[in-house]
Amino acid sequence: MDVLSDIMAALRTGRPHSAFSEWRGQWRTDIGSYTGAGFHIVLEGTCRLVPAMGGEPFELAAGDAVFLPHGTAHTLIGDSPGPIVMLCGAYHLDRSRAHPLLGDFPEVVHLPTRGGRHPALGAVVALFGDELRTPGPGTDAALPALLELLLVHLMRAWFVERTDRHISTGWCGALADPAIGPVLRALHGEPSRPWTVADLAVRAGLSRAAFARRFSALVGRPPLAYLTWWRLTLAARLLRESDAPLAAIAQRIGYTSQFAFAHAFKRAYGVSAGRYRKERHDDHEPLGAWEMTTVTAGTAAL
Repeated sequence: MDVLSDIMAALRTGRPHSAFSEWRGQWRTDIGSYTGAGFHIVLEGTCRLVPAMGGEPFELAAGDAVFLPHGTAHTLIGDSPGPIVMLCGAYHLDRSRAHPLLGDFPEVVHLPTRGGRHPALGAVVALFGDELRTPGPGTDAALPALLELLLVHLMRAWFVERTDRHISTGWCGALADPAIGPVLRALHGEPSRPWTVADLAVRAGLSRAAFARRFSALVGRPPLAYLTWWRLTLAARLLRESDAPLAAIAQRIGYTSQFAFAHAFKRAYGVSAGRYRKERHDDHEPLGAWEMTTVTAGTAAL
């Protein structure tokens, strides 16, 4: 099971928003905080990104990507005579039960692709630029697909950066851990299975006590507490995106009865599963939908 893809699918809601922006001369754009995850791709020119919470500015050039996983407020500043062309946008995330993976991310992730760094991400950035500069037959289908691919490569590039720096803490460390990584893949691959700590310890190749300590330290929750949390997170996604009966959802995520599932869901989300489905399903928009606006010499809003 590809755990990262599983997590991304559960976190994502609604449709992405984006703006194809072009500025010249001296300019400044203040972008407020956002409940989702923002991004900027520099297609041409140079500028600076200054986080609102302080810290050193990020110098951006053509081919650079910036990922803001927490929707951090920031300012873009340009003062070069030539034009700067950017694709700016955001993904909607369900932060009501945000996955702990997001906690590993810093406020701003700067991912330069110059000099051969992150070649796959650089290829996606280049494809975006080509489609936007010279639209052709199939562009309306290509752009939403590229937007989905961009999120994957933004997160993957950050994982590579951590690995290169030998950072093995937090959730990323859990995925890479030779004992805990296989357990997480098993839990995500078969969430309905009646797992026990003993089963998972065998899969990890550790004693029960050693496994429970190691899992809790890396993941942030005891093994079965994480399994329950993930099951209900998966159930929320199914309620948003499908019309499957509650009994079928309960069975798919490992609950032996619809009543037990309904009770657990209400305890976790504060509303019944049926009410959650009505409220969220009415607001849900297909992820494939693409929204793009063009901004020239103005303000780009996430």
